[in-house]
Amino acid sequence: MTQNFATKDLATKNLLGHETSPYLLQHKDNPVHWQPWGDAVLAEAKRLDRPILLSIGYAACHWCHVMAHESFEDPETAAVMNELYLNIKIDREERPDIDTIYQHALALMGENGGWPLTMFCTPDGEPFWGGTYFPPEARYGRPAFQDILRRISEVYHGEKQTVRRNVDALRESLARLNQSQPGQGIPQAAIADAGHRLLRMVDVHDGGIAGAPKFPQVAIFKLLWRAWKRSGEHAFRDAVLVTLVRMSQGGIYDHLGGGFARYSTDERWLAPHFEKMLYDNAQLVDLLTEAWLDTRNPLFEARIAETVDWVMREMVAADGGFAATQDADSEGHEGRFYVWSADEIDRLLGDDADFFKRTYDVTADGNWEGTNILNRLGADGLLDPNHEARLAQLRKTLWRQRETRTKPGWDDKVLADWNGLMIAALVRAALAFDKPEWIAAAARTFAFVSHRMSRDGRLLHSYRAGQLKHTGSLDDHANMIDAALLLYEASAEPGYLRSAESWIEILDRHYWDTAGGGYFFTADDVTDVILRTKSANDNATPSGNGTMAAALARLYYLTGKERYRERAHAILRTFSGQLGNNIFPLATLLGVAAFLEHAVQVVLAGTPGDPAFDKLHRAAYSTSQPNRIVQIVSPGAVLPVEHPAHGKGLQDGKPTAYVCAGMTCSLPITSADGLRTALGPIPSS
Repeated sequence: MTQNFATKDLATKNLLGHETSPYLLQHKDNPVHWQPWGDAVLAEAKRLDRPILLSIGYAACHWCHVMAHESFEDPETAAVMNELYLNIKIDREERPDIDTIYQHALALMGENGGWPLTMFCTPDGEPFWGGTYFPPEARYGRPAFQDILRRISEVYHGEKQTVRRNVDALRESLARLNQSQPGQGIPQAAIADAGHRLLRMVDVHDGGIAGAPKFPQVAIFKLLWRAWKRSGEHAFRDAVLVTLVRMSQGGIYDHLGGGFARYSTDERWLAPHFEKMLYDNAQLVDLLTEAWLDTRNPLFEARIAETVDWVMREMVAADGGFAATQDADSEGHEGRFYVWSADEIDRLLGDDADFFKRTYDVTADGNWEGTNILNRLGADGLLDPNHEARLAQLRKTLWRQRETRTKPGWDDKVLADWNGLMIAALVRAALAFDKPEWIAAAARTFAFVSHRMSRDGRLLHSYRAGQLKHTGSLDDHANMIDAALLLYEASAEPGYLRSAESWIEILDRHYWDTAGGGYFFTADDVTDVILRTKSANDNATPSGNGTMAAALARLYYLTGKERYRERAHAILRTFSGQLGNNIFPLATLLGVAAFLEHAVQVVLAGTPGDPAFDKLHRAAYSTSQPNRIVQIVSPGAVLPVEHPAHGKGLQDGKPTAYVCAGMTCSLPITSADGLRTALGPIPSS
């Protein structure tokens, strides 16, 4: 990494003002001599023989703000940091590859991970001790931050052998942690067993994984939804639906502006940490769409539409692409932007206030820290249309008033991987609800990322203020490949297919582990990480290896190219040995195994724009079918000989559909109702 500042400034000035990350810029005026991560800074740490204090967070992180106000803005604490350490600040959203390494190191130390991450490293960047948030004075069972700073410095300079033993042990453990556990693949029986094991973790009353805090865990609930569609066991369906209903009615959802917060601090989904992340909302739109296709629940339809409206209204960055996050804090207080007093509601809504307060759990005493988080947890669904129309007008009044408040911070950097997730979600939702404007938005965003965030055919990770930064990760390419394939299925535009195949070539050249199989998270020509991680574990987003296995399977069915199927199976074999340990983070990978073996291929012969064809196209997306692949075959085009529908086309000159499973296809279908029937039960309205 090249850094454009004088060597004399290293460790003697705060250099974050040169950065574009909103998180780093939040700290540019700290008295701490913060440095951005890079080769020059590590070299200076070696020259000074000074340990590194590595602080990792992100712009919307509440406890990051707390530690900043308490310690990094305090001149006395900053003086200790500047004297004893070379201080490096990292935006974990810009450098997820670096964050992953040090989060793993913290876990190996027996500590819970999270942000802010506070890691103490040798001048080579090797970790030897760390934690997360440290208070300025001893409390919460944690020592005072200044005491920690002085003690760790003493250990580093006075107990070199102890530090070296810690470094070596952590390095060996990190290397083992990133060794995949190969197996023979994932049999269907293992998928069924995993579904039942995960089902036992679900809170049957409030949904989600039992206990607090509660995160959406979308990958797990997608797997349970697949289990419902495969087995017909209603317990799987009920687990997903109760989760989506409670989240949609809870305080984790922004009932005025749309969009879901990152997680709930309680079991009921009432009190969130109020930051909104693009990736959570993309995944929840996706799962809500799948559930709506099966239930036609108007609550799900409303939350999807409101969330998409929020994305289009508030999350489009200035140059294009979707912004990363909205903050939890405003005016120095978590959630201040979002909460209400009963008096405010009375003043603004007048005679309608009592109706609104009953519906949204607003009381004089409040439901959270003396204030009110709007929620509808007292009901499992919407009211009748007339009452809902009345509530919509009241919400609009409150929303207008809320817009006059000081808004939370907005991190408007564009991340390729998170944009890929939202593009894919918009395409699926658009096809389910027949919303061409959502398809258009997805296509615009795809064009921005693929053109403006690409260099020499390779994606870069982050864009802001006209600057591209950081080599793209596995997740950047995997999520954009998935987005490209869904846009291809929706439009039959060959450029999307070419993009997907081109990015796969990049991944195979720079990310594939030729020795052990699977894709590394980081490319082989990235030089500023202490190791390259490799995993199939889901985190807040689906695993890159799991997403790639699904994309490769989809490409195999679309193109008939056997190498894609073989590579998908190779990924499953690479990580399948982990199934004997913890299945909790492997939901995406398990779902791919089911998809690879039981894909439902819908072949549509005809010309988009023809009304009869368009009816078939809408029908193809009108039922919940997680394993669906749609392929548009224009008149005169020929499917690969390996495709089960090879040689099939128009029936009596009419647009025609074929539903194929394995190597067997249905008889020709020329009506929308016939196609819906062939795809599964028609949902009740």
